[in-house]
Amino acid sequence: MSDASTAADGPQAPRPRTAAVIPAAGRGVRLGPGAPKALRALNGTPMLIHAVRAMAASRAVSLVVVVAPPDGAAEVKTLLADHALPERTDFLVVPGGATRQESVKLGLDALPAGIDIVLVHDAARPLVPVDTVDGVIEAVRDGAPAVVPALPVADTVKEVEPAAPGEPEPVVATPERARLRAVQTPQGFDRATLLRAHEAVVVGEGATDCAGLVERLGEPVVLVPGHEEAFKVTRPLDLVLAEAVLARRRANDGF
Repeated sequence: MSDASTAADGPQAPRPRTAAVIPAAGRGVRLGPGAPKALRALNGTPMLIHAVRAMAASRAVSLVVVVAPPDGAAEVKTLLADHALPERTDFLVVPGGATRQESVKLGLDALPAGIDIVLVHDAARPLVPVDTVDGVIEAVRDGAPAVVPALPVADTVKEVEPAAPGEPEPVVATPERARLRAVQTPQGFDRATLLRAHEAVVVGEGATDCAGLVERLGEPVVLVPGHEEAFKVTRPLDLVLAEAVLARRRANDGF
């Protein structure tokens, strides 16, 4: 290539830098008594470490921020130090808040300058493949302010009128299944958009995920294909399934 053509093309813009925020301050009561959900062992390793490694597996992720239980930040720092993590990725632990939404905001506040793309990932989704992570990042790089990995819903879903525990619930409607998706994480965002979404939240009117906050701004949210192994470990049976996935990975890939 000639000097003239190089000058005409100009210098290439730097690729946007990406950080992942992992809120891990919850107790996970549905898994039963014991350690916080993120610290439960999966194949002998805490789920949180699996989730951190899943984010750091993407070469686009330069920083992982773990939002720890308010009284457990020191324990989480020790945990990260005791497990092998990619050297190319930086790690930061900050104390979390009373809710997931507060914890994510504290993680965002801890991000350094120069981060353009933010992933928000559930610590309870320890097995998300790196291709899914990279797909979310690429969609944000292509201009989407908010990106969510998702899968089609396999079951018929009923909308109900909530009733007291144990009481029958009247069905209100049956949504068209073809229009429904089950969302996963990591969810990816343009940093400025996500900050604006969190700052616009009215106390007591949160959302179940960050994408919901962005929707309230009127900004577009797009879906990309999720993965069946990015399921959320919530109940004891999920732990059994996660162990089975890890066993298959070890058998197939030496993972």
